[in-house]
Amino acid sequence: QVQLTESGGGLVQAGGSLRLSCAASTSIFSFKSVGWYRQTPGNERELVATMTAGGSVSYADSMKGRVTISKSRAKNTVDLQMISLKPEDTGIYSCSGGLGNSVVRGQGTQVTVSS
Repeated sequence: QVQLTESGGGLVQAGGSLRLSCAASTSIFSFKSVGWYRQTPGNERELVATMTAGGSVSYADSMKGRVTISKSRAKNTVDLQMISLKPEDTGIYSCSGGLGNSVVRGQGTQVTVSS
């Protein structure tokens, strides 16, 4: 069973940065697309950023300019670099990817931004 495992979450002050990583148990380049999602308190799970197999990226308007999604062949990960973090960015960040006819989801990593 293919697994995705997130890491890199933690506590950061407002204005700070974090880099999240999502490691795959199979080649990350096998996925049709991969994305980062988040669930903030009291809100539905929302898309943060996605990258297709061809490398096309898209970002949520709320985070555009503050996040960058990328893949690392060396680490076999899809990473999310976040800057200028705000307290409202606090939540659980998880990765997800389309593989064949299935969607694989990770468990998530907590990001807490203090004011």
